[in-house]
Amino acid sequence: MKTRAAVLWDVGQDWKIEEVELDDPGPGEIIVQTKAAGLCHSDEHLVQGDMSISNADMEAMGVPPMFPIIGGHEGSGLVVQVGSAVTSVAVGDHVAASFIPSGGRCRWCSTGQQNLCDLGAKVFEPGMITDGRVAHHIAGADVSALAKLGTFSEHMLLSQDSVVKVESDLPWGPAAVVSCGVATGWGSAVHRAQVESGDTVVVIGIGGIGANAVQGARMAGAKRIVAIDPIEFKREKAMEFGATHTFSSLEEATPAISEMTWGQNADKVIITVGLVDGAMIAPAMAVVRKGGTLVVTSVANMMATDVQLSLFDLAMMNKEIKGTIFGSGNPRFDIPNLLSMYREGTLQLDELITKTYTLDQINEGYQDMRDGTNIRGVIMFD
Repeated sequence: MKTRAAVLWDVGQDWKIEEVELDDPGPGEIIVQTKAAGLCHSDEHLVQGDMSISNADMEAMGVPPMFPIIGGHEGSGLVVQVGSAVTSVAVGDHVAASFIPSGGRCRWCSTGQQNLCDLGAKVFEPGMITDGRVAHHIAGADVSALAKLGTFSEHMLLSQDSVVKVESDLPWGPAAVVSCGVATGWGSAVHRAQVESGDTVVVIGIGGIGANAVQGARMAGAKRIVAIDPIEFKREKAMEFGATHTFSSLEEATPAISEMTWGQNADKVIITVGLVDGAMIAPAMAVVRKGGTLVVTSVANMMATDVQLSLFDLAMMNKEIKGTIFGSGNPRFDIPNLLSMYREGTLQLDELITKTYTLDQINEGYQDMRDGTNIRGVIMFD
């Protein structure tokens, strides 16, 4: 099958629309006609080199290059073809992508930690999860698919372990954004930070992840939700999603957080900025109360190792720092559950989608993200 897709050829380049040829689906594989794809910041990290290495540097290290790559890991679509041994979906099913595949058989899946599924370790390796073959081609040359998905494509060749079936009457846009941004942000508050009724919660960075951390904190019963972002539009949106206070910087918010909590500080702090660095940890920990929790959801440059942190404060104040991927949730439960809450009106998803784009407008969409005018941009396919 031939299809059109947005492809990144190297670090620092624009996305280019290319004709891609997909293999026929093999055992355990499916082809999905993509209906919506979220413009998540993680794909931007490929462009900026935070989660990628240039072809020249890879060649110098003597390893195969990671580019070209079909972008996109947040999406929804219609199953149009299935290979043999496919048991979880059928032609005509509506599905949401899961950038963390879940096979259901490893230690992590069997103990309720699908976000740590061993198949997830393969998402940056070449080839299909199923058999390792390269099944995407441009003019005869091999091309990878981000997170084994590549949702910036009119059609996707996937493992059945990389999709979750959803109800057919749900809109494509909301079904797409729950597959990464919503689940990650909401789960950061509910699953990883374990926000409780009456908590004071601070969310640093109000984009597609942070807005949903605010929603998760609100739904978990937080008494105060402090949203921090330098962009006024995002602070205003945070109030719509449940924030009770907003500030343009952590420096500005710090004395106010102390005052509103009578000097105790926040029960939970969640970092959801576009790119986290080590210098952000110490000031964030400074607003965590005794025995409180800091959750680091944001992606850092994969080569960064330096962190500023008071080890005395960490130990003597009994604080904790946690990382999280996919909001520490389980895709096969959380995606349908979040969509059920959307259907019942308790989770706001339509309001997250600031603007929609065609596939050909993908670079415009990412420029809007850089400019801070979107909470979440979404590519809609015909």
